[in-house]
Amino acid sequence: MRMPSNRWFPWSSSLSARLLVLTLSFVMISEVLIYVPSVARFRLDYLHERVTAAQLAATAASATPVSGLTPEVEQNLLDRAGIQAVVIKRPETRTLLLGTSAETPPTVAKSYDLRDTDRWQQLEDAFVALVSTGRTIRVVDKALEGPGTLVDIVLDEESLRAEMFAYSRRVLGVSLLISAITGALVFLSLNLLFVRPMRRITQSLAAFREAPEKALAAVVSGRSDEIGVAERELQSMQEELRSLLKQKQRLADLGTAVSKINHDLRNILATAQLVSDRLSVSGDPEVRRIAPTLVSAIDRAVELCSTTLQFGKAEEPAPRRTGFALRQLVDDVGTALGLGTGTGPHWRNDVPDTLMISADREQLFRALMNLGRNATEAFGDRSDGVIAVAAAYLSSHVTIDISDNGPGVPETARKNLFLPFKGTARSGGTGLGLAIARDLIRGHGGDLTLHRTGASGTTFRLEFPANIHEIRTRIGREQSA
Repeated sequence: MRMPSNRWFPWSSSLSARLLVLTLSFVMISEVLIYVPSVARFRLDYLHERVTAAQLAATAASATPVSGLTPEVEQNLLDRAGIQAVVIKRPETRTLLLGTSAETPPTVAKSYDLRDTDRWQQLEDAFVALVSTGRTIRVVDKALEGPGTLVDIVLDEESLRAEMFAYSRRVLGVSLLISAITGALVFLSLNLLFVRPMRRITQSLAAFREAPEKALAAVVSGRSDEIGVAERELQSMQEELRSLLKQKQRLADLGTAVSKINHDLRNILATAQLVSDRLSVSGDPEVRRIAPTLVSAIDRAVELCSTTLQFGKAEEPAPRRTGFALRQLVDDVGTALGLGTGTGPHWRNDVPDTLMISADREQLFRALMNLGRNATEAFGDRSDGVIAVAAAYLSSHVTIDISDNGPGVPETARKNLFLPFKGTARSGGTGLGLAIARDLIRGHGGDLTLHRTGASGTTFRLEFPANIHEIRTRIGREQSA
């Protein structure tokens, strides 16, 4: 199904654009995480510089005679240091060295001790400084002249705030540049490594959907990563699907041809029926003995022609269940296969005489016929082959086992054993026999499985419910699953 496009933001449907936006967002988030501690550090460095400048200014003021330190000189020293007043605190004294000429002492809004190393508090103080305006702050730090001496300064925070904003703008500019470069590199890398291969895969899928018989297989780049695996799997899947579609087309053509000859074939068989009916009244005892088998075989052929079109639609007619003795049916299958009368494999009927089943006699005959023919062909030229048929009631189910002492089913044929044109182990075989037999038994609500196989022989098991109520229940459960 084609996804609807976004008319207002067409870029939002592009994987490349989304990757670019995500890359820029992640880089900016990383820059923010870097900016938060860096701006706090910038504030501390600025305040340390003001304290150092204040000490130098205080030293200059101390070296100047009292008579020579005019208000203009004092203010010049304060302006150069970027402060409003400085006090030197020694263990025994506290001296105001600069700021003595101020008529009104400044009102301090907040005091900070730079000796406090609490990082979370420093982060909070930095953001408070960014959002506060017009404050005068007091800063205390260790003096350079020795332990025990402190420097206490007063300064206008607006200059600090202006420097912090200028620093933030520089960080923002660098972050945007880094984001752009990183985003471009990531975008190009992902576009080459991921987006373009995915676009090729998507185009191959779209072309295959439009014309699966004509579309070229997906181009394999030879990569060994996940994209390469996806390309190879897609190519393999397309080739298999194309082969199946061609096979189904050939089957459809075959079905069309069979439907055209179906009418003529039935007329030919009708003529054969008339001739076979005359054989039943022949004076030759041997002819009269084999005539019923011939008549039965022709009747089955006519019935098979009648259901050919339904089989071409991949469905068998619903079973017409009747009660009958299974042993007699097994004997008829052996006779139809021509087993036990010559030097070929021997057909052994181990079904009890009293075992009665309820099933479609003709469909069960076809299923056993296909299994018997497969077993016969597996023996090849061997004359010691034995095909044994046994049956029993297991709980509420009937099981029929067809066993042989042949070479077993090859490992390569077991995976697709019941698939038409794939499950054959014999050169030139179609694999339809087992597929047809399984469909017929599943129509009865049962199943056909490979019970065992090996060097000592093979056993196929037919199993289906013993009464019509169980059959309907099982079919209904399978259809609702």
